[in-house]
This record gives sequence, C-alpha cells and structure tokens, in this order.
Amino acid sequence: MVVALVTGGTSGIGAAFARNLAARGYDLVLVARSTEGLETMATEIRALGRTVETMQVDLNDRKAVDRVAARLEDPERPIDMLVNNAGFSVHSALTDPDVSAHDRGFEVMCRAVLVLSGAAARGMMPRGTGAIVNVSSTAGFITMGSYSAIKAWVTSFSEGLSIELKGTGVTVTALCPGWVHTNFHDRAGVSTSRIPNSMWVDAEQLVRACLRDVDRGKVISIPTIRYRVLIWLARHAPRSAIRSISGSISSSRRKPVAP
Repeated sequence: MVVALVTGGTSGIGAAFARNLAARGYDLVLVARSTEGLETMATEIRALGRTVETMQVDLNDRKAVDRVAARLEDPERPIDMLVNNAGFSVHSALTDPDVSAHDRGFEVMCRAVLVLSGAAARGMMPRGTGAIVNVSSTAGFITMGSYSAIKAWVTSFSEGLSIELKGTGVTVTALCPGWVHTNFHDRAGVSTSRIPNSMWVDAEQLVRACLRDVDRGKVISIPTIRYRVLIWLARHAPRSAIRSISGSISSSRRKPVAP
C-alpha cells in the first residue's frame, strides 16, 4: 500500500493530483479547509476503490500545520508522497500598509511548505524512499508582486531541499505551471479574457506530466514545450525586460500608497 498526502486536494490542481494518484494505486490523505469539499472529494476517490483520510485544517494556523506535520512523520502510518498544493493569489500592493494578505500568503505557501516538506523528509528518509512535490508557478520566474516572490521562494527552496536529500532515496520536485484551467483565477478575481487559448493547460494533463517528471527524479517540472521555452527565455532575458513584461501582464498593479 502506498499513501499520498495532498494539501488543497479538493479542487483544481490538488483534485487532479488526488484523482491521478488514486488511479496509480495510492490511498489518499486529503488536507483542506472545506469540510464539504473534503467529503465530496473523498466520496469520488473512494468510488475508485481507494482509502481516503481527511484532515480539515487551515494552513494559516501554525498549530494546524503541526498536526499535518505529525501525520507526515507518523512511522505507523507512512506517507510515500507529499503534494504541497494549497495556495491562492495575493493581490495586495507591495506598498499597502495592511500586510495581512502577504502574511497569510507567507504562512500557507512558504512556511507551511517548509514545515511539511521537512516533516515528510524526516518520515521518508529512514525508509529510503519517497517523493515531495511542491506546487510552485511560472510566476516565480517573473516579477508580479508578492505572489511571484512567494513562488520564486518555493522553487528555490525545493532545489535546496533536493540537494540536502540527495542520496537518501527521497526526491523533491517543484511543479511550475502556467495558466491552468481551474477555478483558481475566478476565486482570485483575476481576469483571464486576454490570455490566448494556446497558453492554457488542462489540470489533468499538467498533473500527469508532473508525475512523469517525479518518476524520473526531475527537480523542476515545467509541463508543455511552450512553457519550457518561455521560461528558458525568461531565465536568460535581461531583468529589465522581465520587469517590463511583468508590468504589462499583471492584473494586480496599484498606484503606490502615499506616505
């Protein structure tokens, strides 16, 4: 029996991970804030013949994060794969005196990723096998405010953790999606009407490609050739050009707050 724990596993990319992992024979531990969402997703996965455990927690709560970390380290109930997927868009201006949205973003998408990845690694290393997937974003390669900075951290952290875990049998993969067909952008109030159809990726396709990269031990997973080309260009272009492009596509720019 193999078991995967997925945070934010009730919708979007997280739900796609849950479905694809169940199809691969994994039992699931689903972590999310919504009790209703957890029940709905658990019913769907159980219909596929898999066992599902649910944890209703808010990863903005450090005590709740500790509960998930304890589950990941439980030697009596080993976890074979962790998918750190929980996340959301952060639209607050970097000059906004109210930093609560940034704080929540850091807690859920940085600190929780740090704590849960470490707990998963400690649980996996004695067994000499396991996989950690941290859902980052191609936004981390450009400069669209707090969200880009957070996702740049996730990618860099994942690379650093992969170095620490080299030779242990535990792999780390940062998944860096672009525009994905989910309800993520609707929930965030992000207009997508000007995004070309060619830039959209299906969530199921994205996850299948990521899991193939995990199987190969790849540290950075950027599904689809078009996004790999775009990110190669972003990595080699002058930073001034990246800032200019970021400014033109950002949907969350605001005028600076007067001192």
